[in-house]
Amino acid sequence: MNDINDEQKFGELIKDIKFVMFTTLDQNRSFINSRPMTILEKEFDGNLWFFASHSSDLVKQIENYALVNLTFSNAKDFSFLSARGFAEVIQDKEKQEELWNPFYHSWFSQGLNDPDLCLIKVVVKSVDYWKSPESKLVRLVGFAQAMISGKKHNPALGNHEHLELRNS
Repeated sequence: MNDINDEQKFGELIKDIKFVMFTTLDQNRSFINSRPMTILEKEFDGNLWFFASHSSDLVKQIENYALVNLTFSNAKDFSFLSARGFAEVIQDKEKQEELWNPFYHSWFSQGLNDPDLCLIKVVVKSVDYWKSPESKLVRLVGFAQAMISGKKHNPALGNHEHLELRNS
């Protein structure tokens, strides 16, 4: 990934990840709330998109305080990401049609005509990520050795990097 900017690097890191934990602050800004959400677009363009119910706590919390955190994990390469940004509730029928998939009928029985359907756009500002230098096999062998020997296995936490995304 030489000669690419932070936006492209982040896009590359999340391209195979379908779900995130989406974290907001409650109405009093005293507790954090997290819930799993499906990423709607596969190609990162500086924004991440999600469908939500306009009547949900998630939407109320975003309207109260737009700063959010998204956490990602990728079991394939043992990478973990934490992305901070600002969320906005959007009503855009054209964008909804572009992102719609019949799979979403499970949550929105009236499909694109559901009056409660809205979009959440997250403008990602900064990202921290950790990527393990060890392969799955090396980690598995390490865990097996720890089980046999009774000694604690200390896998490498991996390389940590911080990305600053431009004003997307």
